Amino acid sequence: MKKALVVFSGGQDSSTCLYYALKNYDYVYTIGFAYGQRHSIEMKCRQEFIKALKNFDKELCKKLGPDRVVDMLSFKDLTDSALTKDSGSYELNDKNNLPTSFVPGRNLIFLSYAASYAYTIGADTIITGVGQADYSGYPDCRDETIKALEKALNLGMESNLKIETPLMFKDKAQTFKMAYDLGGRAFVDLIVRNTHTCYEGEHNVLHDWGYGCGICPSCLLRKKGYEEFKKLM
Repeated sequence: MKKALVVFSGGQDSSTCLYYALKNYDYVYTIGFAYGQRHSIEMKCRQEFIKALKNFDKELCKKLGPDRVVDMLSFKDLTDSALTKDSGSYELNDKNNLPTSFVPGRNLIFLSYAASYAYTIGADTIITGVGQADYSGYPDCRDETIKALEKALNLGMESNLKIETPLMFKDKAQTFKMAYDLGGRAFVDLIVRNTHTCYEGEHNVLHDWGYGCGICPSCLLRKKGYEEFKKLM
């Protein structure tokens, strides 16, 4: 039996990866992280998406296992990111030329926690939605980073875990296209209505590409991707 653990945030990318996992693995677990993120609405969207997905594909979701949420609220106090502050602008940091929305070590820590859990439940694959095509300047989303971490984790645990990154070389338009290939227009609509990626946590206004403020970098990236996706169809 092939078991996979999906790092699931409730956003477009990880939600697409979750359905991908259900299509390709025999049993699928999910894990999420509450780290004091500014857009904490995504934690609510996680549960809403799982519920909607179960209604969307009841048969496939029989392979869906327990969902775990890791409490990492103290992590917020260790960072100086715009995503872990109550307010702040999104721009390039003068000190390192990285976006102010970059949370140092976030994905490294998430995947380390996920690896420990995967080891415990007997999952041989961790699936994460990180990607370097649209990675917004985050160095912990690069293919080189993920491969190095995979090696370190396996050395440290005497294991043979695989970190799979289905979106590594896809932009947002291609991610929407992947969702379409997985479940048709109905699944794309599910992604639009039931996921959250807005940095500001705005979840009251539904655009044709999804909920969000419409002006933060994450919203602009998702909007651009959706518009390009429509041109592909």
